[in-house]
Amino acid sequence: MSTHQRFLHLQSLRVRRIKIERTIKDTIFISLGVLSAGFGLKGFLLPNNFLDGGVMGISLLTNVVTGIDLSYLVVIINFPFIIIAYTQVSRLFAIKTMVAILLLALCLAFIEFPMITDDHLLIAFFGGFFLGAGIGLSIRGGSVIDGTEVLAIYTSRKTTLTVGDIILFFNIIIFSVAAYLLNIETALYAILTYLVASKTVDFVVHGIEEYTSVMIVSEKSEEIKVAITEKMGRGFTVLKGKSGYGKKGHRSKDLDIIFSVVTRLELQKFKTEIAKIDEDAFVVENSINDIKGGMIKKRPLED
Repeated sequence: MSTHQRFLHLQSLRVRRIKIERTIKDTIFISLGVLSAGFGLKGFLLPNNFLDGGVMGISLLTNVVTGIDLSYLVVIINFPFIIIAYTQVSRLFAIKTMVAILLLALCLAFIEFPMITDDHLLIAFFGGFFLGAGIGLSIRGGSVIDGTEVLAIYTSRKTTLTVGDIILFFNIIIFSVAAYLLNIETALYAILTYLVASKTVDFVVHGIEEYTSVMIVSEKSEEIKVAITEKMGRGFTVLKGKSGYGKKGHRSKDLDIIFSVVTRLELQKFKTEIAKIDEDAFVVENSINDIKGGMIKKRPLED
């Protein structure tokens, strides 16, 4: 076997290993997500006729009004969104979503969960928490068990509305219908459940740490680089730039633009270290959801 053939063989093995590892992780995330959502529904929301937002909220509301088994409603009401996912996202995503929803339906039909409490506040909070954790874990596994996000993405491509606007509008309709068909108190608890679930989804998908990318333009870039590595224990990337028009007028001078990423908890210390070196440095901050690689997830240097 030639060197080139050996390289291609090793590369093929590496790609195969990565795919297998990804499949195993996705399977674990989706399975845990289904169990968590099932526990939130059957242990808290369903026995007490509580609601949530999104497609799951429609399923729960239909169950309360008509008495149709929730396991059927979850599949039937989500089916159009699986079709949208197939056409608008990807075939693999649609297949994973279909499998996740079918697993959730089977979980609701055959797995018995005990009713945990009849306290309304605890039901709204922990029902939303476990349901949100289930949705978040399924997203981490590359699927969804609630088609609201798929509808929002599809609609946002056809209109000027953002995904957040569409989800908000969608849920306002659900809660309004719930208030009309049932009562205002149920609708208010549904809003509380939805808020807890949405925050839990964010927590599960994005993690406990929020990351911020920072871009620094300064004539003292060399000192700032030293501070980032030696005092913050973080890495950086240097972008080559040229100064333009500012408060000192037009200047044409080559300079280094420093790009780095820190956690939200480290941001103030990071900015303080920059200010110690150059109070006039131009600093741009941007929130980011998640990152991979680099030094950001390694333990920073201690003071």
